[in-house]
Amino acid sequence: MLKDYLRLHFIVFLWGFTAILGKLISLPPVELVFYRTLIASVGLIGLLVLRGLPWRVPTGQALRLLGVGALVAAHWITFFLAARLSSVSVCLAGMATLALWTSLLEPVLLRKRFQPYEILLGLLAMVGLYLVSQAEFDQLLGLGVAILSAGLSALFSVLNARLIKDHPPLRLTLYEMAGACLSIMVFLIARPAFGGPLPSLDPTPADWLWLLLLAGVCTVYAFSASVELMKRLSAFAVNLTINLEPVYGIVLAVLMYWLAVPGFGQERLSLGFYAGTCIILLSVLIHPLLNQWQLRRRRPTEDEAVSLVER
Repeated sequence: MLKDYLRLHFIVFLWGFTAILGKLISLPPVELVFYRTLIASVGLIGLLVLRGLPWRVPTGQALRLLGVGALVAAHWITFFLAARLSSVSVCLAGMATLALWTSLLEPVLLRKRFQPYEILLGLLAMVGLYLVSQAEFDQLLGLGVAILSAGLSALFSVLNARLIKDHPPLRLTLYEMAGACLSIMVFLIARPAFGGPLPSLDPTPADWLWLLLLAGVCTVYAFSASVELMKRLSAFAVNLTINLEPVYGIVLAVLMYWLAVPGFGQERLSLGFYAGTCIILLSVLIHPLLNQWQLRRRRPTEDEAVSLVER
């Protein structure tokens, strides 16, 4: 069991590393996500073939999965754009609003009840965001883009909560990666016609190294390993650990600053930023704890169930 928890923390650490890779790769955000999804799609096809798993689905279902993939592309593009517009720490502070977005979207799209404690935690997160934005006003645009990215992430996550009932995780992810890749390809082809720049599809040798790490390790491996761990760890334990992703990312960003890595000179942030980030992370970490407490209140214990049957 300890080995599984350590592996889970390693996976979350890899996800926290994606913002760092977004800084290290010289490609523009759209082209970066194009290569990430292309490499990930090829890797997932290889993984399905090696495991002998079916990957074909009816046309209607395939179109829905590809459409959600376009949302994934928009999320990743805005995520890497936020990392370019601001520091990695500010980007991850905005991404920490994912739980707030989910608490707002899930009741609407899945027709669940609003939870009062989720609204209170959302207001607490907004206080943290206010402190962050006041402390780092010059990076406000990057923070706003990161919050938008978190909203897109919450949207496709809620939609996946429905789709996962009909599709194995690896197959679902393959179609979403393919949908993200195809939507970006169409955008890159059409962009010059609307006065946009020509695609910059010429990665440097260093870019190829970081892209392979991003797509192969942080996307294909991390996802498939997290699915495999769900067989032995509870969903609550997994989700609670995933909430530590911004913490790992910010620690890595500070480490990059200490190592004087080019592009990470903005990580020396004010006390107000760190205070706001701590409030955001506090709201994020409290959420699954309160959610689990609420579920236990509603679900009778084994002794209570026996007592009710005897009556």
